[in-house]
Amino acid sequence: MEKLTNKEEEVMHILWKLEKAFVKDVLAEITNDKPHYNTLSTIIRHLEEKGYVGYNAFGKTHQYFPIVTKEAYRAKFLSSALDNYFNNSYKNLVSFFAKEEKISVDELKDIIDLIESKNK
Repeated sequence: MEKLTNKEEEVMHILWKLEKAFVKDVLAEITNDKPHYNTLSTIIRHLEEKGYVGYNAFGKTHQYFPIVTKEAYRAKFLSSALDNYFNNSYKNLVSFFAKEEKISVDELKDIIDLIESKNK
């Protein structure tokens, strides 16, 4: 699975939400830094070339849909981030969030409970 640019990732989030859409539908969902229609069309074609998006043709118009699920992308993204930034250690990942005060003690307890219940 090839890495996505920020704009490609933004488009994928829209396609995951809409499930299928024409370029104009995706454009309508973009709130900040709206690209030109042709630019967006090119971004979506790149997503198709990378294997993230498929389409149904209606004459010269294409309706696009995600081929890669959000869950599969999330797993790949987290695996890559874990490897690149946390020495492939979940402990380092959780420690980072704890040090940054992005995770509470209650959330950590919930994670421990989840792990313990899976191991039973």
